[in-house]
Amino acid sequence: MRTGQVENVVGFDGAHVIVLGNEKGGSGKTTTCFHLAIFLLYSGFRVATIDVDSRQQTLTQYIRNRRDWVNSHNLSVPQSTHYHLPLSKSDSVSNNHRLEFEVFSHAIAEVESDFDFILIDTPGFDTNLTRLAHSLADTLITPLNDSLIDLDVLAHIDPQTGAPRELSHYARLVLRARKERLAVDGQTIDWILARNRISMLSSRNMRLVQTGINQIAPRLGARVAEGIGERVIFRSLFPIGMTVFDPIEDPGKGGTLSLSHKSAHQEYRSLVSVLNLPISNRAKTRFSAREKWAESNNGDPLQFEHMLPKTQ
Repeated sequence: MRTGQVENVVGFDGAHVIVLGNEKGGSGKTTTCFHLAIFLLYSGFRVATIDVDSRQQTLTQYIRNRRDWVNSHNLSVPQSTHYHLPLSKSDSVSNNHRLEFEVFSHAIAEVESDFDFILIDTPGFDTNLTRLAHSLADTLITPLNDSLIDLDVLAHIDPQTGAPRELSHYARLVLRARKERLAVDGQTIDWILARNRISMLSSRNMRLVQTGINQIAPRLGARVAEGIGERVIFRSLFPIGMTVFDPIEDPGKGGTLSLSHKSAHQEYRSLVSVLNLPISNRAKTRFSAREKWAESNNGDPLQFEHMLPKTQ
């Protein structure tokens, strides 16, 4: 694999690891992580999710909300296989790191051969588990709110021109993880900077952020995705554990889907297309079987198959 491109590898049979990372809280990592997981589940993939944010546990709570809502409303919607990894709290830092590595490795070992994708949500601060997750990533997605404060997680920006002055701690963390990954297995990390909570109104601040991202990305060997707009629908969906891909009415309206819901659905579809995710041989076999079943039953085997990347 090369920087800036995840190839559709014909011989790929292991799980593709997608990490959501950003050292600033409130960037939209968990919402993006869960929406991608549900999208891939609807697409016929086997998906596991791992929450390494022991303090907030937002992804774990999102999944609990989903299970509670599904059970109370007798719904049939896909669920990921989920793991939550707590931090070790002994007095020895080295012992904590060893225990965390063992727990993390065990979780990965349980799912890497049976699942197509593993999505990992990381905390908004630097931990040993955060660094472990980044070193394992095949695809790294960093959501960035349209704010110079958020952009500072990558580089310190000139407030007048938007030009980067120097790289920040998180950017150096990712570059170090890339270097380690390359030394271990000769692979690299496809890094996506996804703009998030984009305002519908243009402003000088938005233009500075866009300029900054466009100048930083090549320096980091990262790609830029337009990302997701600022939408009320996401605040409505979290308490019930639903996503814009689920067949539900807008909970904030009590009726048909709102324009915000439909727009968010399209934006996530666009984000997935930018990721260029691979399809494993195992997944392609299942898709073929579903297509044959659909032909004999006059049905549509995959609700979102037309949005998936094409194999070569």
